[in-house]
Amino acid sequence: MNKPFLPLLLVALTGLAGARAAETKRPNILFAFADDWGRHASAYAQLDGPGTANDLIRTPAFDRLAREGVLFRGAFVSAPSCTPCRSALLSGQHFWRTGRGSILRGAIWDGSNPSFALLLRDAGYHIGETYKVWSPGTPVDAPYGAGKYAYEAAGRRFNQFSQNVTSLVAAGQPLEAAKQAIYREVTANFDAFLAARKQGQPFCYWYGPTNTHRKWTKGSGKALWGLNPDALRGKMPPFLPDVPEIREDLADYFGEAMAFDASVELLLKKLEEIGELDNTLIVMSGDHGAPGFGHGKCNLYDFGFGVSLAIRWGGARGGRIVDDLTSLTDLAPTFLELGGVKIPEVMTGRSLVPLLTATKSGQIDPKRDAVFVGRERHVENARDNLLPYPQRAIRTKDHLLIVNFKPDRWPLGAPYGLDGPEVPSMRDLTEETRVTLRDDDASPTKAWLVSMRNDPKWKSAYERAYGKRPRVELYDLKSDPHEVNNVAGKPAYAKVQATLEQRLMGELRRTGDPRLVDDGKFFETPPMAGPVNDAEAGAQPSGQRGKGKGKTGKEKK
Repeated sequence: MNKPFLPLLLVALTGLAGARAAETKRPNILFAFADDWGRHASAYAQLDGPGTANDLIRTPAFDRLAREGVLFRGAFVSAPSCTPCRSALLSGQHFWRTGRGSILRGAIWDGSNPSFALLLRDAGYHIGETYKVWSPGTPVDAPYGAGKYAYEAAGRRFNQFSQNVTSLVAAGQPLEAAKQAIYREVTANFDAFLAARKQGQPFCYWYGPTNTHRKWTKGSGKALWGLNPDALRGKMPPFLPDVPEIREDLADYFGEAMAFDASVELLLKKLEEIGELDNTLIVMSGDHGAPGFGHGKCNLYDFGFGVSLAIRWGGARGGRIVDDLTSLTDLAPTFLELGGVKIPEVMTGRSLVPLLTATKSGQIDPKRDAVFVGRERHVENARDNLLPYPQRAIRTKDHLLIVNFKPDRWPLGAPYGLDGPEVPSMRDLTEETRVTLRDDDASPTKAWLVSMRNDPKWKSAYERAYGKRPRVELYDLKSDPHEVNNVAGKPAYAKVQATLEQRLMGELRRTGDPRLVDDGKFFETPPMAGPVNDAEAGAQPSGQRGKGKGKTGKEKK
């Protein structure tokens, strides 16, 4: 052999070994997950074209992740309510499979569900979180434990961003200095988390601020971020009246989303500083749509369960837009696969790794053509007798079909007091969530709609938001992308409706939805007096459902 060739061969072999080692090195995970943040980012404004409300918002951190990673055009949560959504996300399952984790009030994480974070911990990951993971907050029975993994010593003021910045400015601080004072707490908490890990140990960090949850300071979108509500004129979705009060409310919400984005930018900068950016899977999303707006939070419309999703990872080919319909239940198996952990068979979500490592944009996996979503109980006393509002839906590329199992009930809570002698005040409707229509957050938008409920011009807008709904809703997304024209029951859509209903009910049966057992007894039972887990309600235990047909978690959807 030619001796000069030996050094070159050794260099080549060494380089190949290094490349393979890099491929097998387990990535860190940074999960930035904002409370109540829907599909609102400037990357989507560019994707959807001009003329939408997203024209107003600016999200450079999210846009960077989308540009350098993968932007998901159609990402959805399992339930448009914080606790069931997060239970589904942590366990990688449809929310209805998570026992008492599937409701907000009275929720219990009873140990029958897997938690991707704890599985990663057991596999050697350094795990931690700041602010909100499970809900409400991070209580002692949360999947992460009794605050054991919380890094919040530097402060929690970011969760009331507009209120705290406004107060600092009122006390004499310049606006940018006031913002930086709050941002320093975010970076200090992240620094503390990083300092606690062992050398070379992979980490999984959940950053979950709640500032995009109500309430925020009225007028803060313009005062803190320069967002002119009038710029939304003519760009509001048709289910939101295009009036000054609601335009300002939406602009204020966008300002909070921009604050979240700015804080994520600081976390990215820190990863660059320590040389971990390209070895970190960075996921940025939210737990459901906007609170206190019609069609938003607690609704099975795109505005309620559609969310932003961008993923950056050194092992992914960036600059791509993926059209596959994606559920956030897919994140848990994604994290586990990249972390070298076996995916539990009970998971109905499917890993996104094949989508991240693909080389093209558009539809990657033809089987990812639908997502399934639902809702049960949000606030326990929204309706008489503590009854839920049970819904399930299937969302495909072209259609959305919703089944309202109890159409005689009020979808966003009973209109308590609206026709009595003591009508709630505008202040209460703006600031006190539980005063009436209790499944909808208090907001200026809610107050305006309620005040206009008998005005002939706006009565239909109020009814669309809060009125009773038929058992079946069907929307043609090609002609009606905002889902305001229900075509269920029309002869031209009979075949589509029948096909979607059959597919939806088949998925509910296959995955053991307690809603189909004994007329939904498990969900119909008030949580504080009801069974601790779904097995006691006659449903198959969450850890066993779906096993009888020989399918694995990777195959389910």
